[in-house]
Amino acid sequence: MTVISPEARRSLLTANLICLASMVVWAAGLPAADLIIPHMPPIALTAARTTLAALVLLPCWIAVEGLGAVTRANWARGAWVGFVTLGLASFFVIIALQFNDPVTVAIVSAAMPVFGILLECLADKRPFTRALALGLALSLIGGLIAVSGAEGKVDFGLGVLAALASVTLYTWGSRETVKALPELTPLGRVAITVAGCAVVALIVALGDGLVRGNWPDWAAIGPAEFGGLAIFGIGSMALSQLLWIISVGRIGIGAASMHMNAVPFYVMLMVFLLGGPWNWGQTLGAAIVVTGALIAQGLIAPGLSTRPR
Repeated sequence: MTVISPEARRSLLTANLICLASMVVWAAGLPAADLIIPHMPPIALTAARTTLAALVLLPCWIAVEGLGAVTRANWARGAWVGFVTLGLASFFVIIALQFNDPVTVAIVSAAMPVFGILLECLADKRPFTRALALGLALSLIGGLIAVSGAEGKVDFGLGVLAALASVTLYTWGSRETVKALPELTPLGRVAITVAGCAVVALIVALGDGLVRGNWPDWAAIGPAEFGGLAIFGIGSMALSQLLWIISVGRIGIGAASMHMNAVPFYVMLMVFLLGGPWNWGQTLGAAIVVTGALIAQGLIAPGLSTRPR
């Protein structure tokens, strides 16, 4: 079996910590989104969210890598991948949040490792090893334990279908962000996809407003709502997406997506910090999920030693 060197082990552990941080930041955006969702149509909110994220990422990209790197990038490809990954996926998650609570949306996101592993096995010809199977099983078991401790009620209707659509598109788009833009750094990949998506989303939102009259209810949007939008856009998209793409580039979409099953715990953690109760069931579920992700990468191998025989 493959031996993992100490340097590679440290690199993988760092990538997993980055992925975990991405999940925490993303989870923080779900409760914050509840503040703004009632006052903005889904397309307009998608445009506002991606625009805020782009206004943060583009100056950072220019400052770090220079204007030349930005102008030489393949913007057509970046806009297409960004529209699918962030535009359509974000639109569907907003639809899901209109029909279900944040915990339920996080629960449905537990299907992401299945899509991620399937995509890697089919597209990248990744072998389905015993370690990978055990890691995936633990990820799903941990997700189910987190579900059992969640307060959300799953209604298998339009909201859940929208959440599944969002997960599928986001999984494909996350892998494509890395594969289709290999010449760019993680910052460049995220900036170009977010900015490209923002341009498309703004055009669609303007058309939606002019044709159907779907404009934000500006009179109902105050400092609290703008604060929720800022967290949902700058934190839960710009920062979270950057951390996410870094981790996907290092450990792959399959292993990275396993961390998604710990999101119900992170949502509960946010609620706890705001005065809610602590849930030990979700804590246990998150621990099992992270363990499964590490096993799938060979970092932990009970009964599946990575030492050569």
